[in-house]
Amino acid sequence: MDQAVDQAVDRVECWPGQAYPLGATFDGSGTNFALFSEVAERVELCLFDAEGTETRVELTEVDAFVWHCYLPGVQPGQRYGYRVHGPWEPEQGQRGNPAKLLLDPYAKATAGEIDWDQALFSYDFGDPDSRNDDDSAPHMTYGVVINPFFDWEGDRRLDYPYNESVVYEAHVKGLTALHPDVPEDLRGTYAGVAHPAVIEHLTKLGVTAIELMPVHQFVQDSTLLEKGLRNYWGYNTLGFFAPHADYSAMARDEERLGQQVQEFKAMVKALHAADIEVILDVVYNHTAEGNHLGPTLSFKGIDNAAYYRLVEDDQRYYMDYTGTGNSLNVRHPHSLQLLMDSLRYWVTEMHVDGFRFDLASTLAREFYDVDRLSTFFELVQQDPVVSQVKLIAEPWDIGPGGYQIGGFPPQWTEWNGKYRDTVRDFWRGEPSLGEFASRIAGSADLYEHSGRRPVASINFVTAHDGFTLRDLVSYDEKHNAANGEGNNDGESHNRSWNHGVEGPTDDPEILAARSRSQRNLIATLLLSQGVPMLLHGDELGRTQQGNNNTYAQDNELSWVHWDDADQPLVEFTAAVSRLRREHPTFRRKRFFTGDTVRVPDGGDGDRLNDIVWLHLDGRPMEDDDWQGGAQALGMYLNGHGIAGRDERGRQIVDDHFLLYFNADGEATVTLPPEEYADAWDVIVDTGGSADEDGTFAAGETFPIPTRSMVVLREHREPAVEPDLSVAASVAQARKA
Repeated sequence: MDQAVDQAVDRVECWPGQAYPLGATFDGSGTNFALFSEVAERVELCLFDAEGTETRVELTEVDAFVWHCYLPGVQPGQRYGYRVHGPWEPEQGQRGNPAKLLLDPYAKATAGEIDWDQALFSYDFGDPDSRNDDDSAPHMTYGVVINPFFDWEGDRRLDYPYNESVVYEAHVKGLTALHPDVPEDLRGTYAGVAHPAVIEHLTKLGVTAIELMPVHQFVQDSTLLEKGLRNYWGYNTLGFFAPHADYSAMARDEERLGQQVQEFKAMVKALHAADIEVILDVVYNHTAEGNHLGPTLSFKGIDNAAYYRLVEDDQRYYMDYTGTGNSLNVRHPHSLQLLMDSLRYWVTEMHVDGFRFDLASTLAREFYDVDRLSTFFELVQQDPVVSQVKLIAEPWDIGPGGYQIGGFPPQWTEWNGKYRDTVRDFWRGEPSLGEFASRIAGSADLYEHSGRRPVASINFVTAHDGFTLRDLVSYDEKHNAANGEGNNDGESHNRSWNHGVEGPTDDPEILAARSRSQRNLIATLLLSQGVPMLLHGDELGRTQQGNNNTYAQDNELSWVHWDDADQPLVEFTAAVSRLRREHPTFRRKRFFTGDTVRVPDGGDGDRLNDIVWLHLDGRPMEDDDWQGGAQALGMYLNGHGIAGRDERGRQIVDDHFLLYFNADGEATVTLPPEEYADAWDVIVDTGGSADEDGTFAAGETFPIPTRSMVVLREHREPAVEPDLSVAASVAQARKA
């Protein structure tokens, strides 16, 4: 330690402090610092001013491997990091090097970005077996002490039932970067998401939860920066407690360091006030430090073997179930504590309503196989806070046996990739009738065996990873040249259909067919049993010009173009979402039983089954009818067979509905006999051919166009539903 640092230390008043909580905790007077490291021989807390001048404070208090102190003079906005002195034995999994400034794993906010200088690495470039002792501090991201106090004004989690939820996957920056009604200085930020214009749009769509792509502090990849690109998606986490600073308008101001926390909280409060939940897409399966050739930024230098899963017979190397170079060590108690502390923090302090876990199968690999009884899931189950929020798994990773759809514990829901694939296949004309019926009815084959319900299935047709909805119906092939990987990245089997022309076209027939296909997919999604998830901008007709892997496209290719919205599609999406919201038939809490349903008002006799599958000619489907290449199907939903009760214990009843899905050529529908209903009203017609004011008697016929969908409701006098036909949607858009 040089003389300048010695003199600085002499000026810092340091008290013993406490070992809990971990991280930097401001109490209104000073700040307590606590860091876990079982292998450390010595730990220095490093404070930095705006010019980068460093002040080191040696931590002398250690309890249960937690090094701690209390600095009475340290206030919010203070930059800091750690230097950990410990063994340097990479082959034994030990990577201690005090020359490397380390980010606190519990830092609540950050300042600055790493610049990928060689000093950030433990070796000299070109010689992986060497040791590099250059000081990394000038090139590092700092932790920032935050002010934890915030006036929530009575805000709390909304706790929407899953069956009443409509999820909207969105990117903080991409959603708002081009919004003309959001002030320019707020675009691309948490404050931008909270803007009334954005909230008004979400409310119009009937969105109950916005699922934000990663907002934990993440690192820009050096390989992308060298190409002039940036990590857009953010699946490269370094700080599991810190809101990503680049998404904060406040964090851009040197005088407001750390206030990205306040900005994030204000966003949550504003969304809650509009009855919209906030779900975070979280990446606990790996960190940004990569493999043995990656930089030393935090966990590696603090306690490498505790935080990472290492190769047992050569601990220089990392187990990689994620394709990113490392996997978090879910077998170590302090690594598990980090995950649980982080989850609990975002719920209790930041008021978020749930989490979507990226590559969740990795978290279940306590040993080598995916195990639904692993310690992580036990901890979640037992935690009184985390167990009560929405838990959504991406139920796969790249390891052996990692595809685990239907295999997660009972309180979890899952992104249903089989729903996505089957619905895409059906509407592009692939024979899949039986599986299509299973998916739109809630995927009982995947979830019922474990005691779960239809809401275990998070249904989606598109997500951030893949084509947008518009591109799904406009491209047969991916067009990822902009990513600089020779179009070799991204999924090659997209189950998409360009309708005869690859990409943009002026052909009115193709454009009309593409629009109809988008309506088919949206209506199918919103009216399926389970929880629907929309991708941001799909309702606006957003295109990525055929790029299905925009992880590095932090630019207008990925951002939502609000000024180029497909307004009729917006109106159609909002109308079908409203239909779902107002009718419990489309959001059942339990699976269909196939049993007959007694009339709830005490009428004589039994009625039809709770669900009946129909041919287009009105006949019920028989077992043998599911075989073959048929691509059209009717579905009767019995409004008296919902099998649930309201908050007062009354049986839930609804109108009866008929849904017809025609992925084949033009056909004629014959309505079923009077035992189903005396008459039916057309309320959704994606093809626009049915009489928009039409009422049809039992047994009557009407045409259903090529590749279209029609929804009818049992006729009531007077009609209570708004007309949801395409013509009405267009008319509403023109009036707006």
